[in-house]
Amino acid sequence: MPKVKLLVDYPVAFIEEKKALVITDLHLGIEHELFRSGITINPQAEKFAKILNKLIEQLKAKYLIILGDVKHEVPGTSFRELKQIPKFFDALEDVKIFVSKGNHDAGLEDILPPYVSLRGSKGFRMQKYGFFHGHAWPSKSLMQCDYLFMGHLQPAVEFSDSFGFRSIEQVWLKGRLNREKVKERYKTKKVGKLNLLILPSFNKLSGSLILNRVLSSELLGPIVSKGFAELEKFDVHLLDGTYLGKLGSIKIQA
Repeated sequence: MPKVKLLVDYPVAFIEEKKALVITDLHLGIEHELFRSGITINPQAEKFAKILNKLIEQLKAKYLIILGDVKHEVPGTSFRELKQIPKFFDALEDVKIFVSKGNHDAGLEDILPPYVSLRGSKGFRMQKYGFFHGHAWPSKSLMQCDYLFMGHLQPAVEFSDSFGFRSIEQVWLKGRLNREKVKERYKTKKVGKLNLLILPSFNKLSGSLILNRVLSSELLGPIVSKGFAELEKFDVHLLDGTYLGKLGSIKIQA
């Protein structure tokens, strides 16, 4: 993806042409669930806003695009979410903000400030760039895009050694949708290049899906579970930029 930069050590993509930061899976308010389990964590919203403001300033970003799961509670909305989410958006610098609804975002429209543009679970597009969460089928219009951005999977890979040491690392996945399957499913003869970037979760507390253990599940969403994105053929990059190879070649044993 020559027009898209993966920011080193941040789960953030930057579309240089659009001056747009892209993130996914904030899961604001997850601390409430952890507290009920006996774990006390400081609210993350303020920290996240500071990180994003730093990147907005450095890169002179004009847009912030969030691929879904802004909130965490399902079903319903926690008191902490009602309090944190508006504060988070109010703390951000002067950027236009777009959100594509994720599977945790029921009721989000009642919390968001009016200046945040909320789009449905089928996603939205900006010319040749398409954005969707991934738990539902993206809209037909996104299939005309050259570049697609997806969240939901919260991808990671696991390594272990002969001493039993285990390490789980967040990763980026880069590949391409199966264009023939897309044409058949959406009943269209013309599609874009359909390069797909799957982003790691912005909030590490929300966990990760270890993809060199799990490659097939309905939980992965229709694009992946129905074979439109063959993950084993996708390139894998760590957050520090290290290229690990194709996902299908990464073994648990280090």
